[in-house]
Amino acid sequence: MKKNRLEKLNLDLYEEEMFNGLKVYVVPKENVNGIYVTFSTKFGSIQNEFIPVDGKKMVKVPLGVAHFLEHKMFEQKDDKDPFTFYSERGCDANANTSNYKTTYLFSGSNSFSENLNYLLDYVQSPHFTDENVEKEKGIIEQEIKMYEDDPFYRMYDGIVYNSFIKHPIKYPIAGTVDDVYSITKEDLYTCYYTFYHPSNMFLVITGNVDPKEAIELVKINQEEKKFDKFKEIELKKYEEPNKVEKKLEKIAMDIEIPKLGIGYKIDCSKINKNINDIKSYISILLDLKIGGISLLNENLKKQNLITHDIDITLLNTDKHILVIIIVETNNVDKVLSMIEQELENIEISEEDFERKKKVRKSNCIYRSDSIYSINNKIMSNIMNYGKIILDDYKKIDELNIKDMNKIIKNLNLSNKTVYIINKS
Repeated sequence: MKKNRLEKLNLDLYEEEMFNGLKVYVVPKENVNGIYVTFSTKFGSIQNEFIPVDGKKMVKVPLGVAHFLEHKMFEQKDDKDPFTFYSERGCDANANTSNYKTTYLFSGSNSFSENLNYLLDYVQSPHFTDENVEKEKGIIEQEIKMYEDDPFYRMYDGIVYNSFIKHPIKYPIAGTVDDVYSITKEDLYTCYYTFYHPSNMFLVITGNVDPKEAIELVKINQEEKKFDKFKEIELKKYEEPNKVEKKLEKIAMDIEIPKLGIGYKIDCSKINKNINDIKSYISILLDLKIGGISLLNENLKKQNLITHDIDITLLNTDKHILVIIIVETNNVDKVLSMIEQELENIEISEEDFERKKKVRKSNCIYRSDSIYSINNKIMSNIMNYGKIILDDYKKIDELNIKDMNKIIKNLNLSNKTVYIINKS
């Protein structure tokens, strides 16, 4: 068991790799009552073309299969329901699928060893039948339709879809209704045995727990199971163009106030930095120019042009960063013009830049008080960097105005899509 210090957070990180490749990370925090455990596989919505563990040729499974698989893991052969299991012990359970990973989790302060063993057991015990797969399709169809009725989800998915051409990140995480109805139990087993091998998974435990005891529990649990030798997963690579699929789309929905969305597709291939570091710079830049405390945001609110702060989200592939800007407004054309004008000539002062770095450091301190934030930090580090960033302060200090200006110089905002939802 390796022990490291999470600098400036006054926390220790314990980690160990099991014999089967499963990586376990534990951050004990004695001054809290609860424990938060996440069990993740590096399998999300974008991994739908790959060479299966038992194959030699690239296969393509339906879109939405990772999300469907997440649903079906909660149906066990013995008819035990994980939600009921955890509820009976005064704990919460859930799961989620993103573009890049699927996570199963529980939180609570009771029956830790029993809860941990159960989490490992049910996630490592797939049970798919033709009947239970068919039964799930209607449930997921309703979930998809629910999201389609939400204007913000509709706009977000629309911007992403219209921005990308070849990369599967363009499609909704749950897929379409047609995708869902084409999924078979064979698809689920193919994906499960390819991506749910312990070597492609990691466990993060944060809270009031003894790290040695926790790691020993995992070790005993895993030693009782047999796993085939892990085969490196070969995924399809995509040559994504810099241009967007569609420059403008307008739809109508039953809403009170129109909604404006802008997607800027930024090519990062010529910037010699990790794409997650580039995201940090762009995030600071956008926060200063159009974020909640920017002059533009304040000006738009004073003129009653927007109903709430401009919402900014950054999404990335290995080559591109997509900046998604969403706002409610009764004057779409004027607000669009003002945002575009603000981003035409981008300059920020070193003073403003350093101020934003201080805010990020403050957020690190705030995060150290939450077992959920600590856990999410570790998961994010693993997915983005393949390792844990032990000193977040140092990482923030490495950000500098010189590199920021280089990124600004190479920033091309000409590839954009606009998405407008009008009142029906």
